[in-house]
Amino acid sequence: MKMRLRYAGSALLLMLLWAAFVFVGTLEGWFHRPIAKTNTAGAFLEAVDAELDKNFAGNFAMATIRSGVVEHEQFHSAGRPVDRHTVFQVASLSKWISAVGVMKLVEDGKLDLDVPVEKYLTRWHLPPSEFDNDEVTVRRLLSHTAGLTDGLGYSGFQNAAAVQSLEQSLTKAADADAGISGEVRVGIKPGSEFRYSGGGYTLLQLVVEEVSGESFADYMKAHIFKPLGMMHSSYTWSDSSGYQLAEFYNADGTTAGHYRYTALAAASLYTTLADLEIFFQSHLTSEGTPGRHVLSAETLRRMREPHGRSMGVEIWGLGTVLFATTANDDFIIGHDGRSTPPINTAVRLNPETGDGIIVLETGHPTLATRLASEWVFWRTSKVDTFLFPMLVGGLVWSIGAGWVAILFGTVAVYMVRRPRTK
Repeated sequence: MKMRLRYAGSALLLMLLWAAFVFVGTLEGWFHRPIAKTNTAGAFLEAVDAELDKNFAGNFAMATIRSGVVEHEQFHSAGRPVDRHTVFQVASLSKWISAVGVMKLVEDGKLDLDVPVEKYLTRWHLPPSEFDNDEVTVRRLLSHTAGLTDGLGYSGFQNAAAVQSLEQSLTKAADADAGISGEVRVGIKPGSEFRYSGGGYTLLQLVVEEVSGESFADYMKAHIFKPLGMMHSSYTWSDSSGYQLAEFYNADGTTAGHYRYTALAAASLYTTLADLEIFFQSHLTSEGTPGRHVLSAETLRRMREPHGRSMGVEIWGLGTVLFATTANDDFIIGHDGRSTPPINTAVRLNPETGDGIIVLETGHPTLATRLASEWVFWRTSKVDTFLFPMLVGGLVWSIGAGWVAILFGTVAVYMVRRPRTK
């Protein structure tokens, strides 16, 4: 009996050590191969072409940037051709640009990051909860740490006439993703943990309107897009704008409808590859880098400070995703967007080097995110915040296969070495 227990204990220890090894190895990228065969721009572009050949993308626009200068642009379409001035709806990538608008008000002294957000509200108020609503601040809304448990996720409205008012959407979003209540309320203690909240950005949209006295779309156009020269960008869409809107596609290749949103700040930005290149460059503050600026270098640095953590890893700043650490302990930043019918968008920006990638696409739910995260791994050998979940399937398989091997090996050794009765 003692021998059996000793072998069982040894097997359990080996299984735990194997699981830890695989987890750390996956997190550190030990088992992941770069998407490109060599460390050249041409090799990466060849890898992107191969992915486009394997996966359906209705429309695709990509830029790679080196030292703040656009190095390469690439386009693909299943229907009407797209180019750098074609307008894409970018889903949750909207939040990063919206955060810049919020931080502009902070920089101008019209908003305070750390006072109760209720101070700025007259048109709508957070419903009473068992927690202190005065602990909900602009800082916590920007970093998804305000204790809101809406989990939104907006599906949008195909009929523009059905779009709710901002106040109605905050009370209960009619276009909440399936299985989501759509109610913006405090459900956990503010500041206690990271909890992604689309509703938090819809609340920030209201704050911007209350403080600026302008509609959110007008404020962003006047104070962010126009100063930067992002002339094709808007949070609302007019068919009479004269701009070309990228066609929408379902994952099976059929054309899809155009959805409108109440939650402009969270999900409704319309922009182009060319405009996002300008936005990218506006984050580069080192001497000699191109780009116009609406925020100071200090404010941009504050947006990269860690505020949200998951599994012990710093993953969110003030409106920015912290994808991976840089050589000097800063962060590769950006944001992604994803909606249904499939829109997937992604930006990765290294503020130390001025290197990065922008990917906009319709028709595939994850292609832009995967290519952008693969770019990070190719450039830095680091598994970024969004690549790790894509590797979890392989992690689980490897752990399971290792456990089976350990169990069979332990049993085999025990059978060979166990005492024989005569």
